[in-house]
Amino acid sequence: MTPKQIHVVVIGGGYAGVMAANRLTGHGGVDVTLINPRPKFVERIRLHQLVAADRPDTAVAVQEYSTVLNAAVRVIVDSAERIDAAARRATLSSGTTLDYDHLVYAVGSTGTVAAAVPGATEFAYPIAELEQAQRLRRRLADVPKQAPIVVIGAGLTGIEAATELAGTGRAVTVVDSVVGASLSGPARGSVVRAMRRLGVGIVDGPDATVTAVGPDHVVLADGRILPSHATVWTAGFGVPGLAAASGLTTDAAGRLVTDETLTSVDDERIVAAGDAAAPSNQPYRMSCQAALPLGAQAAETVLARVAGADPAPATVPMTGQCISLGRGRGTVQVQRRDDTPLNLYIGGRAGAFVKERVCRFTVRWLSGEAAKPGSYRSLKGPDRGDKTADVAAAAR
Repeated sequence: MTPKQIHVVVIGGGYAGVMAANRLTGHGGVDVTLINPRPKFVERIRLHQLVAADRPDTAVAVQEYSTVLNAAVRVIVDSAERIDAAARRATLSSGTTLDYDHLVYAVGSTGTVAAAVPGATEFAYPIAELEQAQRLRRRLADVPKQAPIVVIGAGLTGIEAATELAGTGRAVTVVDSVVGASLSGPARGSVVRAMRRLGVGIVDGPDATVTAVGPDHVVLADGRILPSHATVWTAGFGVPGLAAASGLTTDAAGRLVTDETLTSVDDERIVAAGDAAAPSNQPYRMSCQAALPLGAQAAETVLARVAGADPAPATVPMTGQCISLGRGRGTVQVQRRDDTPLNLYIGGRAGAFVKERVCRFTVRWLSGEAAKPGSYRSLKGPDRGDKTADVAAAAR
């Protein structure tokens, strides 16, 4: 008798989902279906470049799936509306239903604006997704080069967006309490110097809180009004509500709560990877640096269960933060494996070179895994301990 093929559904075609799908194809008894709302792979780490690029198309941040995904993976361009864990079935927006034996939850994250801030929803532009970046790009096409632009949020995305726009001659001001809060003091100083060299204005400190956004201005907590013909909002983080809508256990942000093997605390047939996963309620920092190894390890968890073995705990070494500062400079913050920064960084043109190589190799790693499943390897991360029992008990 021919053994039954195991059907694995991967929801999400970003860095984690593509890596997981590719890894799963290395098992001859597994069929893989990937569900994604777009027909192409989006390099989210290049969306700030898309916003400011002179070229009219999206090629700067978009790849054909044929370049990063194993040909054995079936791709369905659709969105998942609900997961029925008991029936092992996913319902899509089109009304299609897919039965699965195992499911990889890799829906990723998105940029959000603070709905409580008057005018933010109407007039601010997040850039965490392709469609958001395209919307801002269209807006900037109508904004004169000399007109002021305000970027809300000075995390890595905000810094990259501000410096990329400033590098094209735009008049940009960044607003946040701290610039580069996740960086060490020396690396933060490097970033601030590069921003000022590009002419980026910095409004920081305790009063650098936005209280309202208008069509042509931003209001701060101390009453200051900053003119802004396009307000870029990079301070928000959100994840799709699929897990919560499906009755699965999530953290406060909506991430799927898992144990340390990336298995849902509700159902061992569901594993999660990437930005929408919260292992032991302690999610990794949003990054492709975490998404790729988590995708590979989620696939390994599925394959272990297919083989009747116990899956291994996942570990991710967070070795650095890479920031582009316009086209010519960058800063690479060196980290400990537990994601805390060292007082060590690579700056200037060398930092830009490293950052660009990381972006290119991220796609190459996906392509390499597509060509030879199982070839991607990452360093071992710090031991987070076995919290499986505690997390499951808390979920109950």
